[in-house]
Amino acid sequence: MAAGVRAGSVDPVDLVDEALARATEVAALNAVVHLDVDGARKAAAGHDRRGALAGVPVLVKEIIEVEGLPYRCGSASMEELGRQDADVVRRLRAAGAIVIGLSHTHEFAYGCTGTSNRVGPCRNPHDPARMTGGSSSGSAAAVAAGVVPLAIGTDTAGSVRIPAALCGVVGFKPAYGTLPTDRVFPLSQSLDHVGVLTRTAADATYALAALGMQTASFTPRLGVVTNSEYLQLSPAASSAWSAALRTIDAVEVWLPDWEHSFTTAANLQGPEATANHAGRSHVLYQPDVQQRLREAAQVRAADHERAKAEAVAITAELDAVLQQVDAVLTPTVLTTAPLITEADTADGGLTVRKQLLNNTRLANLTRHAAVSLPLPTDGLPVGLQVIASSNEKAAAAARWLEAQL
Repeated sequence: MAAGVRAGSVDPVDLVDEALARATEVAALNAVVHLDVDGARKAAAGHDRRGALAGVPVLVKEIIEVEGLPYRCGSASMEELGRQDADVVRRLRAAGAIVIGLSHTHEFAYGCTGTSNRVGPCRNPHDPARMTGGSSSGSAAAVAAGVVPLAIGTDTAGSVRIPAALCGVVGFKPAYGTLPTDRVFPLSQSLDHVGVLTRTAADATYALAALGMQTASFTPRLGVVTNSEYLQLSPAASSAWSAALRTIDAVEVWLPDWEHSFTTAANLQGPEATANHAGRSHVLYQPDVQQRLREAAQVRAADHERAKAEAVAITAELDAVLQQVDAVLTPTVLTTAPLITEADTADGGLTVRKQLLNNTRLANLTRHAAVSLPLPTDGLPVGLQVIASSNEKAAAAARWLEAQL
């Protein structure tokens, strides 16, 4: 798209109008919570046809501040307008992209299902009765539905990769700090990442390079997880995972202890989330987010401090594994997209949340680059996760795997 715009063969006005029209066609998915029709058309009409992302329509997750657009974080408790662009939005515009609006988030990015938002749940384009996953729910759904080729999301425990897996797109969480988090409503500053969702690994790599990430190309050495906790898959996910492994040459590796890693990440996140919502009235928060905050408040200060040291040790363990291979492969989530109604089961959706979060949290704790790629399947989408020691290795492995699969 960008090459066509730069060459003069593609009109950015047409790209924007097509994106706006498609957003209207699939409005029932709730993927887009705000369309900036006038602003996007004005930007397209005055576009100088320059930049790596020249004329590319983009959606931005609604917890990321965009000047002049609603800044609500999916919550009925917020009625604000963005005062200025977040740095990642400035980078998008500098690269020539056109922001057409805001994508749905699980309220305050504090959930992995994409079902809790002031406007209701986000719906999966493959089956509107099913979840998109979260919290970057609308970003994944909009890319999967063909509204935009690029959307920006955030990822604190899997929030780019989970919806990418359930919606059948690519979700790339670069290493911690690669994309700035200024003017992004924080969930947990120790774990928050900004990432991208696209249709292909090649597009994700291209977009991240346009936003400042270094890339490289080579044939990667791959490892495949053997920890049983990462492989408790539903039949459909197991079938796609097994089929993929038959086409890939990879050595078996053992990741850091799952329970220790998962608990450490939760103990890091809890007090930071509590502090970020201190002084705010929770009365209008979604019930599940209120419950998450009550649970977060139970994490003791001593456990939070211990988690900081344990995170360093766990990161060193994973670094040692990644000295043997360029990237480690796991299933992204343990299942295909659950029904939206499963978020409200008797256990408060705990079973579903575990299935979605189980495999993604480690890479936030260790701050490594991680990507979810769609696997070939005849049914609902299934994701393959790539974890690597650097953005360059993650991108190279993702592109190589995409070509193989």
